[in-house]
Amino acid sequence: MNSDLQAIEVQRQALLGQLTAAETALRAALHTRGFGETARDHLERARVHLAEAYIAINESKAIRTVPQLVADLTRVQQVLEDMQRRQSQHSSHRI
Repeated sequence: MNSDLQAIEVQRQALLGQLTAAETALRAALHTRGFGETARDHLERARVHLAEAYIAINESKAIRTVPQLVADLTRVQQVLEDMQRRQSQHSSHRI
């Protein structure tokens, strides 16, 4: 049984390494210009999903499900868009 646990741990470590490499690649891609905001938004969301996967594999506590994560990200995006709209409206009223 001990060899089974060791094999699982080796697989877990390998997967965590792959997630770390993927996150590093996504962070680098976020600095690439010329692909528009939609691509950047998808890269950001992918990075957040990788972070959640890392937590899910590395922690034993309860974490957000994918639908919960998507709902949270959607709410944050809506709040940011509302703030930008308000700032834009506030700026246009000053002129």
